[in-house]
Amino acid sequence: MAGLEVFIIPAAIILSWLAACVKVLNEYERGVVFRLGRLLAEPRGPGLRFILYPIDRMVRISLRTVAQEVPPQDVITRDNVSMKVSAVIYFRVIDANRSVVEVEDYLYATSQMAQTSLRSVLGQVELDDLLSQREQLNQQVQTAIDRHTDPWGVKVSAVEIKQVDLPEEMRRAIARQAEAERTRRAKVIGAEGEFQAAEKLVEASKMMSQSPISLQLRYLQTLAEIATNEKSTTTIFPVPIDLLTPFLKKNP
Repeated sequence: MAGLEVFIIPAAIILSWLAACVKVLNEYERGVVFRLGRLLAEPRGPGLRFILYPIDRMVRISLRTVAQEVPPQDVITRDNVSMKVSAVIYFRVIDANRSVVEVEDYLYATSQMAQTSLRSVLGQVELDDLLSQREQLNQQVQTAIDRHTDPWGVKVSAVEIKQVDLPEEMRRAIARQAEAERTRRAKVIGAEGEFQAAEKLVEASKMMSQSPISLQLRYLQTLAEIATNEKSTTTIFPVPIDLLTPFLKKNP
């Protein structure tokens, strides 16, 4: 029995050591291996991998895109409007070695960089630009974050401003401004309509002055409209003074 224990104990130790040495990496994972504290040249790819434990130590890094929400940030725009802005950033690791060696926690570091970059970029624009040029600002924030995360082996693929929370008094001011703008447009459209109508009347008057018969036709059309629309049985026919001139000049 004592002889059997002599073989079982070393076998158990060897099996435990082999279990610690064998690593399985998924397709989206890479293994960054340190041997006696020194970084090996290339990260281990997916599949069954073997390391020399405890000489080697492997850190798993996921290469999948991470969607991380940026909590609401207090932003003061260039025209001194205070608001809270939240966003979502999408990033992934493109260099597993640098994501481990160059930064302690790339997820936390990227999140903090996104918060500071969001405040910095939005603080340089005015409120109207923030509300109307959302796509352009997303690109600027993405460029600012990606410039700082590139040495960490992290690529920021997209940034989307999620929500802009304005103070209540600013919302009312924007609503009044929008209403005033709609009123202005309505007045401009009405003035343009009156101007076009006046142009048509001028053209019509020139045409009638060149063709007197058209004036008489218009006169008869007006009489027909009066007879059709008016319910009164009495109709007054205005007579041009030109028709009575010969009679007025005739001597008694």
